Amino acid sequence: MRVAHLIIVHKGPTQVLRLLQRLQHPSFDLFVHVDGKVAIEHFKSLKNEADFMFIKNRVACHWGGNSVLTSILNSVQEILNSGEKYDFVNVISGQDYPLMSPEKMLAFFNANRKTNFISFDDSPHSEWWKLARDRYEKYHFTDLNFKGKYMLQKIANTILPKRKFPHYTTLYGGTKSSWWTVTSDCASYIVNTLEENPRLKRFLKYVWCTDEFVVATIIMNSHFKDRTVNDNLRYIDWSEQNPSPKTLTINDLNKISASRMMFARKFDVEVDTSVLDILDQNLY
Repeated sequence: MRVAHLIIVHKGPTQVLRLLQRLQHPSFDLFVHVDGKVAIEHFKSLKNEADFMFIKNRVACHWGGNSVLTSILNSVQEILNSGEKYDFVNVISGQDYPLMSPEKMLAFFNANRKTNFISFDDSPHSEWWKLARDRYEKYHFTDLNFKGKYMLQKIANTILPKRKFPHYTTLYGGTKSSWWTVTSDCASYIVNTLEENPRLKRFLKYVWCTDEFVVATIIMNSHFKDRTVNDNLRYIDWSEQNPSPKTLTINDLNKISASRMMFARKFDVEVDTSVLDILDQNLY
C-alpha cells in the first residue's frame, strides 16, 4: 500500500512543516505544490526537517479561478508520472491537519482499496446550487491579468448569451468538493478526461471555482460512480457562511473529535496553535 499525499500550499511554511512531520511514514510519499505567486525559497528549508518532494510544474493560483483546479490536476499528473505506483492520491491543503495517525490511515486505506472519497451536495435546492449556474453560464476573468478585466467581464456578460456547460448534463459539487481521496486509476481517469476534451478544458478557463465541482462531476459521470462514497473524510465547518470555511480553534475541539474524520480544515497557527497541540496528543 502506497499513498501519495498532495499538499496545496499558499502560505505558512511553519504550519506546513508541522503537517509534513505528522504525515511522515514509509508508505506515504508527500508532494508539495507551492502557489506560483509565492517565493519557493520560504519553503526550501523545510527539506532539512521533513521528507517530501516539491511539485515542479507550479501554477500561480487566484482565489476562485480555474488556476486552483489546474494546480491540483497538473500536480496529480506529475505524481502519476513519477514512476511510483500509488494505491491512493490524497489532496489536502497546507491548512489541513490529520485526525488519525499514519498507521490508522493505512488501515483505513487497506480496508477501502477500491473506493473513492469526495463530497458533493446532492440537493438541487441548496444555497450552493442556487448560485452554481452563474459559475459557468457567465464569463469569469479571474485568472486574467490586465487592467480593466472586470469591466470587460461585465460587458461580456451583458451582451453575450449564457454559456452552456459542454460534455456533461448532470453536475456534481459543493463547498467540500475541492479536497478528495481517490484511487490512482480514478486519478488517472480525471486528468486524462480533461486532456482528451480540449473543448471542456477551454470552457473551464472562464468558469468560477471549478475546483468545487469539476472533479466530482467527472467522477460521478463515469464508471467510478459505483465505487465512490459521498464523503471526503474531512471535517470542514461552513457554519459562518463566509466565502472561506471557519478557522478552527480549541473551541471547536469537541466537534472535531466527534467527527471521526481523517483530516480537518482549516487551521491557522497565527490564530491558535493550542488546538493542534491537543490533536497531536490525541494522535500519539
